[in-house]
Amino acid sequence: MPPVALPMVRHFRSLPRVDVLIGGAVIALGTLEALTVATSYGATQNPQFWWVAQAVVTGVLVVYRRRFPVAVFILMLLAQYAWHRQGNEGCPVWQLASLLIVFHTLGANLPLKPGASWAVAGILIFDSGAVDHRWLDLAEVIFLTVLFGSAYLTGLALRGYQVRVQRMAERAARMELERERRAAEAVAAERTRIARELHDVVAHSVSMMVMRAGVLRRSLGGDNEILSGIEQSGREAVEELRIMLGALRMPQDEALPQPGLDMVENLISTVGSSGLRVHLAVEGEPVRLPPGLDLSAYRIVQEALTNAAKYAGDADVRITIGYFDDVVELQIVDNGTTGPSAAGAGLSTGNGLIGMRERAELFGGSLETGPLPGGGFRVHARLPVSQGVSMSERA
Repeated sequence: MPPVALPMVRHFRSLPRVDVLIGGAVIALGTLEALTVATSYGATQNPQFWWVAQAVVTGVLVVYRRRFPVAVFILMLLAQYAWHRQGNEGCPVWQLASLLIVFHTLGANLPLKPGASWAVAGILIFDSGAVDHRWLDLAEVIFLTVLFGSAYLTGLALRGYQVRVQRMAERAARMELERERRAAEAVAAERTRIARELHDVVAHSVSMMVMRAGVLRRSLGGDNEILSGIEQSGREAVEELRIMLGALRMPQDEALPQPGLDMVENLISTVGSSGLRVHLAVEGEPVRLPPGLDLSAYRIVQEALTNAAKYAGDADVRITIGYFDDVVELQIVDNGTTGPSAAGAGLSTGNGLIGMRERAELFGGSLETGPLPGGGFRVHARLPVSQGVSMSERA
């Protein structure tokens, strides 16, 4: 197929199939009448081949009537005027059907005021005899007015129905969004209530248990292994409870199973197409972190990489994850753009600088961000780890 024909084929396929079928029916009917019953409409003989060309033009106008309703309407009136100027007295079926379809389209595709204005103007043009240059009697005037007016009103009724359906769909969508919002708010309120009750009741009770065990241990000389074990277990329970309460206060979708630092390599592969060259380094022995802490560390790395992809351009990014005795350190450094663009990296959509800092502070950590003197941008997070299990100890 020639290259020039391809756009035409794509344009033809973009047309509504119903309009194409109606236009084809008009052309077929016009061709049939031109070849068989032309004399019935005032022609001198059968067939009238030049009628076929007019039928084709009319069919094409019908196909594009919804895209250009006013332009097609005007061209149809001009086509009727040209038809009668050629000495044809009657109006073939295919022309009358096309006019009715175009009047219907004015009502269905235009707002009320402009659509009604064009429809009334068209009816007056036909009733005045301006199209066929003759005076019409009262019966013809009434017939044409009712005929074309009814076609316009059917289009207007269809438009009203479509508007009502669209409003009902929009209302249903709004109600569904509102229902989901209220459900999410109810879940969030319940999660907050549970977190508050756990904090007020369980955490307080466990803390009192730890404090009394410590007082008793010190009163007995300070070397009682059982009491020391109770104190240690209580502190670990309070820490785990604090992490759990932090998870309860997170968005609901983050309470589900989420990735951790062991998924950073997969995260790096997803940003490879952005032009970044990412290098990962792990220092120390990886440990299994508490779920909430592990998720927050992963999100900090994810947001830092997202900022680098947006603002650093074609740059090298180095991610360093350090596992130490009581802290996990995350450092994401790129050598990309400096200045305002780099400084604005923390303001990207998503969690951004504020979200990363909140995640770090939730676990008693800290976050430092800023451009580097030699160029690039740095994100450094320190996340305290009260307890961790070595990866080699996993079952």
